[in-house]
Amino acid sequence: MNCNLDDIIKSSRKILLLSHMNPDGDTLGSMCALYSMIYNRFKIRPDMNVVSNIPYNYKFLPNINLAQRYFDKSLVYDLAITLDVASIERILDSKIFFDKAKCSINIDHHKTNPKFGDYQIINPNASSCGEVLFDYFKKHDWKIDKDAAICLYTAIMTDTGNFRFENTSAKTLRAAADLIDAGANPNLIYKKCYETKTKNFVLFQNYCVNKAIFLEDNKIAYTKVYKKDLEKFSAGDDYTDGIAETLRAIDTTEVSFVAKEVDKKLTKFSMRSKKFDVAELCSKFGGGGHTFAAGCTIKTDIEDAVNKVLREISL
Repeated sequence: MNCNLDDIIKSSRKILLLSHMNPDGDTLGSMCALYSMIYNRFKIRPDMNVVSNIPYNYKFLPNINLAQRYFDKSLVYDLAITLDVASIERILDSKIFFDKAKCSINIDHHKTNPKFGDYQIINPNASSCGEVLFDYFKKHDWKIDKDAAICLYTAIMTDTGNFRFENTSAKTLRAAADLIDAGANPNLIYKKCYETKTKNFVLFQNYCVNKAIFLEDNKIAYTKVYKKDLEKFSAGDDYTDGIAETLRAIDTTEVSFVAKEVDKKLTKFSMRSKKFDVAELCSKFGGGGHTFAAGCTIKTDIEDAVNKVLREISL
């Protein structure tokens, strides 16, 4: 369905922007960018909802300090917008706000997105939700201010692995160039995102990589992260970010994943691959994502969950 943000926002007074659980640079950058654009264009200050803690390295984003984790569940918004949310379950209990809103919009780039909400702005060919927003702003002549440029550049840069992943296109790089012209500082943003890690973060990641398991002539590489591991390093939700990529970088690896124990009956997976469609695999467990980068949550203990996933990998 055609979605005209101008008309919808003009008819809304109370607006909520929603990021997904275990937020990354794309969902947070997209949320903060849209906040800035809505305020500058319509003089409306949306609420911003995060359903998990904000990773330390993204706290530099303009207006991120305005994002809140908890809201009064009785609130009803005129408009609720999800950013980079591949499935509605990824906003956890905040789904109540999306469902009760008078109007809802789903802005995303995942090919597995089921197109929830009243309206959708989805482009599975875009590198990131940030690029989807950039394209919309350019097409509809929304002037991108400096704060929004910083946020959009962050969204695009992080979801392309600093412009290294297969989702980086010439169009993506042209968008990044336009955002630099609009005020984004690539050197500063890179340092904030990739060179602002705590000692515990680095030690935890090394620990997880060192206990990786290799199967099928080293074609499969994975590591299991238990609650006791997280507690040992006082690790946050974001501490496992990037581990699957590190394992995928090994020359023999074709599929890599991190299995994280949430509790005795719940396990989260972050999967990466070079050729194998991990989005299709994750969709079998109610998850999804991109062909070579996807995730899912399986309602069973970590040992059983890993075995279920391994049975679905055919190389």
